[in-house]
Amino acid sequence: MDADELDWNRTLREQWEFHGNHQLRARLDGLTDDEYFWSPVPDAWSVRPRGSSTAPVQFGAGDFTMDYAFPEPVPAAFTTIAWRLGHVIVGVLAARNAAHFGAPAASYETWQYAGSAATALDQLEAQPDVWPAGVPGLGDTGLRVHTKPATNGATR
Repeated sequence: MDADELDWNRTLREQWEFHGNHQLRARLDGLTDDEYFWSPVPDAWSVRPRGSSTAPVQFGAGDFTMDYAFPEPVPAAFTTIAWRLGHVIVGVLAARNAAHFGAPAASYETWQYAGSAATALDQLEAQPDVWPAGVPGLGDTGLRVHTKPATNGATR
């Protein structure tokens, strides 16, 4: 079977559903606030109550912000589960859902970051539902159209 015969639409949906159901959700099931915020090294980037970060840049529009820096440090900063979930929810999912599937605009600067593991998991759960609903609407032809890359959520 060559690329022209492959049902890309079905393949993408199945891949997304498999990884979401059998890898991502299984690993995060039961995540506690202590695990969400746990930092094994000093000054690891995280999601923190507004005004409590010492990072050069703090993104976020709500009570919690996400640590960042421009330019990114070398070596890269260690990140907590809270930071990684914030990155995946906003930069990997929400920004791309907005760019490709008409979801509300999302950026690191305007996001309301979760102050608890349960809230972060709720945010995470809401984003993947947009992808499998949007991909079928693209059809095979739409999946072959070259698009500009979605932003990573940051406007800088």
